[in-house]
Amino acid sequence: MSDKATIVVHSGDMDKLYSALIIGNGALAMGMEATLYFTFWGLLRLTKGGLEKGPLSKMHMLGMGKRMIKQRMAKQNVASLERLMKDFKELGGKIIACEMTMEIMGVKASDLNEELIDTYGAVGTYIQESRNAALTLFI
Repeated sequence: MSDKATIVVHSGDMDKLYSALIIGNGALAMGMEATLYFTFWGLLRLTKGGLEKGPLSKMHMLGMGKRMIKQRMAKQNVASLERLMKDFKELGGKIIACEMTMEIMGVKASDLNEELIDTYGAVGTYIQESRNAALTLFI
């Protein structure tokens, strides 16, 4: 088993994306490799300008809940999703965009923020990445 973390980012909800990036950055900071595999609604967060677009998973309340959570996070100096993503990439984190999801949802590579993506792949790519990982998560 390798010192590696792989995370399937299935949800596009803001709080769940925070969780995936915080865990991924934590793994990288502890010297592990980390890969995020973006699929279904998570993949939509990789579109240009898509990091801040998703709803809050609970108590979204037409956006009021999301604004309240963002205000509380700002008071606690929690980094933005953009900052966490930048840190993830700078620390050597790897991002895979799901090709099957792209086909199903009609997402083209040109729709995505290609600076974030290391590779495109299907389930076999994810399985190969996670085959010997010490930590695998589905968020």
